Amino acid sequence: MRWRIEVTRTAERQIAKLDRAAQNSIVRFLHDRLKDVADPRQLGKPLHGEKKGLWRYRVGDYRLICDIQHGKITVLILEVGHR
Repeated sequence: MRWRIEVTRTAERQIAKLDRAAQNSIVRFLHDRLKDVADPRQLGKPLHGEKKGLWRYRVGDYRLICDIQHGKITVLILEVGHR
């Protein structure tokens, strides 16, 4: 099953501010690892507290906060930040 990857405008801006190597690592992770996995939950960890229901992925020194939408087979990238 192929998951569709969507990135919010906020996350796009956050990625654009990163150095080229970090940008490449994040894009490579999204397209090479996350897109083709059967269940994207196996690569990430659930968040707790006020962000309960969202998932996080670690890519090097960065954290991607995502909403996994099973009905639409979509992983929506909400935020990207330095860990």
